[in-house]
Amino acid sequence: MNDLYKDILTGIVFMLGLFGFISGEFIISSAMFASAAVASNIRVARRLAKSDAVSTVCK
Repeated sequence: MNDLYKDILTGIVFMLGLFGFISGEFIISSAMFASAAVASNIRVARRLAKSDAVSTVCK
C-alpha cells in the first residue's frame, strides 16, 4: 500500500472519530482518534528512520 492510501485511511479513521465524538460515542471516538494518531506517528517515524539511513550511507 503506498502512502496516499495510508493517508486516506488515516483521514477516514480520523473523520469517523470526529463523527463518533459529535454523536456522543466517546469510547468509540477515543479509539478512532488513538488509532489515527498511532498510524500517523508510526508512518512519520519510519520516514525519519529511512531518511536517517540514507543520510548515513551518503556521508
